[in-house]
Amino acid sequence: MRVGSSVEIDEAEIEERFVRASGPGGQNVNKVSTAVELRFDFRANTSIPDYARERLKRLAGRRLTTDGVIVIQADRFRSQEQNRADARARLIALIEQALVRPKIRIKTKPSRGAREERIKSKTVRGQVKKMRSRKVDFD
Repeated sequence: MRVGSSVEIDEAEIEERFVRASGPGGQNVNKVSTAVELRFDFRANTSIPDYARERLKRLAGRRLTTDGVIVIQADRFRSQEQNRADARARLIALIEQALVRPKIRIKTKPSRGAREERIKSKTVRGQVKKMRSRKVDFD
């Protein structure tokens, strides 16, 4: 299975178990194991770059076990094949998201004109508020 341009996932690295799904579906739910539990040991995969591994750990969140296995549950559809495709698509999307490097923020300072404009607007606002107050003379 190919993810992006550089990552290759071998079929042997993916383990799929079929379990009974919950929710509506009538007799189909009670008789057929349509839900898919996909397990992917990303530590065993060597094609995922190091920077993406750290991001993948964070993105996986509670789907990541202590053994380093990503577990994805798919029971959205009534057919086993659709759930299998859905689980694989979600795994690919997760890895693709980890492969995208976030933009590094460049610190900037506000320009002199922007600072002056800010001070001017604060002064104007203060004058407006001052005009609202009523002066009471106690003579």
